[in-house]
Amino acid sequence: MIRVLLADDHAVMRECLLHILEAAQAFVVAGQAHDGESTLALVCETDADVLVLDLTMPAGAGIGLIERVRAANPRLRVLVLSMHAEPHVMERAFRAGATGYLTKESAAVELVAAVRKVACGELYADPGQAGSRQPREGPAARRPQAELTSREREVLHRLAAGESSRRIAQALDLTPQTISTHKKRILEKLALANDAALIRYALRNGFGEDTDDPSRH
Repeated sequence: MIRVLLADDHAVMRECLLHILEAAQAFVVAGQAHDGESTLALVCETDADVLVLDLTMPAGAGIGLIERVRAANPRLRVLVLSMHAEPHVMERAFRAGATGYLTKESAAVELVAAVRKVACGELYADPGQAGSRQPREGPAARRPQAELTSREREVLHRLAAGESSRRIAQALDLTPQTISTHKKRILEKLALANDAALIRYALRNGFGEDTDDPSRH
């Protein structure tokens, strides 16, 4: 079972999160906090895998609380659950050490998926924001592309260069179905919503350059 801590200043929100997580039958809520100071005390006193953290609580909350939590308990993974959907807020959270970011408009199934991924050490970005800006490295964050296999990186490189799935399949002596499987896994690992977001990500991260040498990325 994945042990989860909840930090939100609204009791109703905490009860809602508790219900969602317990209904999934894969989590146990090990503790709750209602402000920044009680959150710090909780993470120091309670053994857990993931902290679901609201940024707008009183008494020392905000982006700075992520850094304080990470300093107090480096092993604990932080999933921010925020009302702020602006990409720059998400980026600041990742830079501060968050492992995941989800808005409060998200569906229950997205929360469950996010907690699962974060607990496994993966980065998770809100699907509504993933296409516009990817999380950058922070104290707790690894580059998402580091999770890709060499074959997945090659497929991503060729997609960014404008090659079709059929052409990639021919070049790599694979079936189009295999290329589709690689694309699906890449989307999952990079927490991207669709092919358009995938291409934007690849181009921003230099995967569209020097097609003859994809291994250099």
